Amino acid sequence: MSHAALDRAAALGALVSAAVVDQGGHPVHFQRMDGAEVAGPTLAVDKAFTAVAHRITTAELTALTQPGGPLWGLQANGGGRYVVFGGGVPCWHDGLVVGGVGVSGGTAEEDAECARAGLAVFEAFLRERGAL
Repeated sequence: MSHAALDRAAALGALVSAAVVDQGGHPVHFQRMDGAEVAGPTLAVDKAFTAVAHRITTAELTALTQPGGPLWGLQANGGGRYVVFGGGVPCWHDGLVVGGVGVSGGTAEEDAECARAGLAVFEAFLRERGAL
């Protein structure tokens, strides 16, 4: 999953970090491209954690957490771990979030696209086994 995210980043010309977390938001795999930003490792893990914790993409949280939005202030909670801009996606199976992918280092849109590339690997895995 992280390889797919980094491959997509390379195709976009972005330098990123990618993290995969389990259903509890704990890192199970991480990769950082040479030259990727210093903040990327922390943000990639936290984006994946946020997607798992809230069962929504971090890009979708952006609008919900704006002033006056239904989740305004979310980003100030969770010990500062909740990231509310693109790059984190949850992985669903049988109605449950079973993990997440987080990417950081490009623009929010690039990060989200790279995370979706990682998610596509998970979904292909499920399809191959007839579980999706």
